[in-house]
Amino acid sequence: MGPPSVPPPPSRRHLRFVQGLTAVVIVGALVAAVWFRERIQDLAGYGYAAVFLVGLVSNATLILPVPGLAVSSLMGGVFNPWLVGLVGGIGQALGELSGYLVGYSGQTLVDRGPTYARLYDWMDRYGGWVIFGLALVPNPLFDVGGMAAGALRFPVWKFLLWCAAGKVVKNIAFALVGYYGVEAIFR
Repeated sequence: MGPPSVPPPPSRRHLRFVQGLTAVVIVGALVAAVWFRERIQDLAGYGYAAVFLVGLVSNATLILPVPGLAVSSLMGGVFNPWLVGLVGGIGQALGELSGYLVGYSGQTLVDRGPTYARLYDWMDRYGGWVIFGLALVPNPLFDVGGMAAGALRFPVWKFLLWCAAGKVVKNIAFALVGYYGVEAIFR
C-alpha cells in the first residue's frame, strides 16, 4: 500500500471561489445556529421545514453544535417519522457540504494527525462507503471525513448521495424512537 493519491490542485480562480463560498457557508451557519439556539422551541410550528433547516444548520456548523438529531427525534413523535427522517437527513447531508468545502479548498480545521491520515486513506480506498458509515453513526468524526473527501476531490454529487443515504437512515431511526418512545424500544 503506497501513499494516498493526491489529486491535482484546482485552478487558482476555482480555488478562490471555493474558499469564498466556504467562508460564506461557515459564517452563515454560525449566525443561523445562534439564531436557532434561541428559538428552538418556536420551530415546532413550522413542521418539516423546521426539521430541514435545523438539520441543515446543525451539520453546517463545524464549531457550534446544534441538536439536529434531537429535533428529528422530537419531531418524529409529532409528525410522520419516515418523512421527518427523510427531510432531516437531506438537510443534514446538505449541511455537511461545509466540511467538504473546507477540505476542497485546501484548508483544514483539524490537526492532520493520525485520525485525519487514517480517514484520508480509507476515503481514498473505499470512497462512498466511508462517507455512508460515518453518516450512519452519530459521531464527531464526520466533519473530518468530509474534509478528507473534499481534499481528495471526491465528486460532490457522490459525496451528497452517500452522505444523504447514511443521514436519512440515521434520522429515520431517531424519528422512530421519538414516535414509539424510548420505553417501547427497550421493552
